[in-house]
Amino acid sequence: MKLLEGKRGVIFGVANDRSIAWAIAEALHREGAELAFTYAGEILEKRVRPLAEGIGAKIVLPCDVTKDEEIETIFQTLRQEWGGLDILIHAIAYASKEDLSNPYLQTSRQGFQLALDVSTYSLVALTRQAASLMEGRKGSVLTMTYMGAEKVIPNYNVMGVAKAALEASVRYLAHDLGPKGIRVNAISAGPIKTLAAAGIAGFKEMLHYSSERAPLKRNVDAEEVARTALYLVSDMASAVTGEVVHVDAGYNIMGM
Repeated sequence: MKLLEGKRGVIFGVANDRSIAWAIAEALHREGAELAFTYAGEILEKRVRPLAEGIGAKIVLPCDVTKDEEIETIFQTLRQEWGGLDILIHAIAYASKEDLSNPYLQTSRQGFQLALDVSTYSLVALTRQAASLMEGRKGSVLTMTYMGAEKVIPNYNVMGVAKAALEASVRYLAHDLGPKGIRVNAISAGPIKTLAAAGIAGFKEMLHYSSERAPLKRNVDAEEVARTALYLVSDMASAVTGEVVHVDAGYNIMGM
């Protein structure tokens, strides 16, 4: 029997076939999970819908996570179609190009609010809706973070602050939802070439620096992250919640 046979999950944040969220989707699908997908805007729909339909997904819907009414529509649809939910994958982050390229000191109020809203508060909003569908099903929520939440990563700027708030949110949500049997965790992945990473100045240098200094002397790939995600959302991690699991070839343990 497959690890996720009979499980149902919704994935927020697939950008294209090279995104970490898509690698996670493929891993969950291989282990028997039925999946639903969302996209933000027509451009992403053209990328996401063919991928989703290619693995048999029947629910592919638009969702701007800054709009509560669109979030509610997603989960109303999941309730009507499925009756319940087992897995929520949150792989969403955004900051304006200006606020990523400028020093953190120069972050605008509007830019700060946008980065925290999309990258952090969306986890709270989505999890709140998902929780009512997960009760009695030992549900699992998983989000994506990065080392910039813990240490200063040049050019990560406001996104690092948003990820720090995201990691704190994981712990508080895990506390709130633990009595209902719902687990909440995060994966802190090493740098990977994705569409989102393209917006970070000096990303190629980050890849080189990480591979030189990580104990395993290499970078990681999306499939390695996906395998960890599979573990965290499956019953293999039934006693794991509130954790930030590093998948970065060991880079996070280094001091000098």
